[in-house]
Amino acid sequence: MVQYVGVGNVIELVRSTGIETFLLGLVDYIEEDFRRWEQFEKAPRVASHSTSGVIELMPTSDGELYGFKYVNGHPKNPNDGLQTVTAFGVLSDVSTGYPCLVSEMTLMTGLRTAATSALAAKYLARKDARTMAIIGLGAQSEFQALAFHALLGIKKLRVYDIDPAATAKFRDNLADTDIEIVVGETAEDAVSGADIITTVTADKRNATILSDNMVGAGVHINAVGGDCPGKTELQGEILRRADVFVEFPEQTRIEGEIQQMEADFPVTELWQVMTGGAAGRRSDAQITIFDSVGFATEDFSALRYLRDAVQGTSFFTELDLTTQPKDPRNLYGLFRQPAPVAPLAVLEGSFA
Repeated sequence: MVQYVGVGNVIELVRSTGIETFLLGLVDYIEEDFRRWEQFEKAPRVASHSTSGVIELMPTSDGELYGFKYVNGHPKNPNDGLQTVTAFGVLSDVSTGYPCLVSEMTLMTGLRTAATSALAAKYLARKDARTMAIIGLGAQSEFQALAFHALLGIKKLRVYDIDPAATAKFRDNLADTDIEIVVGETAEDAVSGADIITTVTADKRNATILSDNMVGAGVHINAVGGDCPGKTELQGEILRRADVFVEFPEQTRIEGEIQQMEADFPVTELWQVMTGGAAGRRSDAQITIFDSVGFATEDFSALRYLRDAVQGTSFFTELDLTTQPKDPRNLYGLFRQPAPVAPLAVLEGSFA
């Protein structure tokens, strides 16, 4: 049997744990895996692009466990009452090839993306950073706010979205926290005075969410929204003035902000900063950018964390996803077994 963690399971698990406590635990797993980066098999995600969006597979393995995530990105979905991003993931035992966990990954992607953002800022933002701007108040925004609040103590947010309904949703969802929210009249107004700027917009196009004149010395930019070919948020001049940090360069050069730069544009891998192999923030005046596109190891970390978190709880069910013949060589014999007897209540209900 395979453990299955569904949407309802994740919701109840996070509620029972507390979302910020859950995020901090997730940060620990992500950081642990970044620190052992060289143990992982790594490759850019396998993407199938269409005019309406993208469907991707994101696989990796540390030699003991193999994990992958199936994820889509369809920016126009909300117009039809659908999520922009949906996902599920699988964690398997390398020694047998058997899956051990199947999980929803839509909520977990929101959580792991925010946890990774905050973790990167722990190494790249100024230590005295207290105010963050968020441009784009869609599905990811609350997760980002809570992760930065939990890990870095960010209590003041300056926010902007072109949709007033998104702004109202964001304020309502965070109303029971101690986070101060200031709504800007424009994106430029929102980033004024911010120590950290998070851009997390959804349109699948090259856009200028931040122009060069909006970014001053000492700012850390958490660029989340530019995550596929043809979709960026930052004006190129900002990248040239900053030090840019990435997850996996081979993927980020295809999908991230640096897709608009020359092929040899210099970047630093985030894992190297965490292990002390490369410098992160060197001065209070330095501009740093985390060009975040999301990488398979982060989903692997999330699946590992989820697997460990649900043990000994009721927050999972079991699926007969893999066959279990008494004789492994007699797969056909399963068809010859007696059919299971349906419960009496089910039989009675079938005549209702």
